Amino acid sequence: MSVFPWVAWYAWRRHTAYPLSAAAEALTNTVFGFIRAYVLLALWSAKPGLGGYDATDAVTFCFLTQALIGPMQVFGGLELSARVRSGDVAIDLYRPVDLQTWWLADDLARALAATLLRGVPPMLAGALFFTLTLPGPTALAGFAAAVLLAMLVSFGIRYLVALAVFWLHDDRGLSAVSLVMSLFFSGMILPLVAFPGWLGTLAQTLPWSALIQVPADIFLGKSTGSELLSALAFQATWAVVLLAAGRALTLAARRRLVIQGG
Repeated sequence: MSVFPWVAWYAWRRHTAYPLSAAAEALTNTVFGFIRAYVLLALWSAKPGLGGYDATDAVTFCFLTQALIGPMQVFGGLELSARVRSGDVAIDLYRPVDLQTWWLADDLARALAATLLRGVPPMLAGALFFTLTLPGPTALAGFAAAVLLAMLVSFGIRYLVALAVFWLHDDRGLSAVSLVMSLFFSGMILPLVAFPGWLGTLAQTLPWSALIQVPADIFLGKSTGSELLSALAFQATWAVVLLAAGRALTLAARRRLVIQGG
């Protein structure tokens, strides 16, 4: 039997071990959701129909972003970064298992735990106090697939940042750049449909848009039929590209570690 389901299982247990801590984080996300909702309502009151969204879409988008902060780990990275800095990654590389797949299994379990414990409460609170746009069965299934693909893209980005520590020896600068890119180009701060001209076009072609904007558009029913398939294909393409890049960088990092003395 493969070891990776066990890695995922123990990661799930670890990330669900402190439900009160998760509840506090969910409460924080919910409070900020209300603050952002009223900011977006003011913006859409001044500019109705901005980006093809109405006010209800904007508020729904707001609570979706708050729900996806945890699963997409927008404000965090991988524990692998610290292990590279400390040298403990050598133990990981000695294991008779694939480094990238090990951390992918761990991160997917973390993301699923965050979806349950931190993602559901903001959406429920938003639905209680605001009118939200709710998806039909097809859109909901597409949204579930989009969230899973978004988790893969998120892991792919953060895995590359973690492995960069082999060469940079400190990931703080690169992590700060990655955080800014994730906040700005994922739709976390403002829906990408509200970005003007070439900036909006560029933003929607970058991998960060696959984290929040693409799943949100599917949830809101903005991507249907062939557009839905194209959106999922866009996410899948970036997931493959990033995971392939991570695979290549893993091999390079392993060679570098051996060259430096193992």
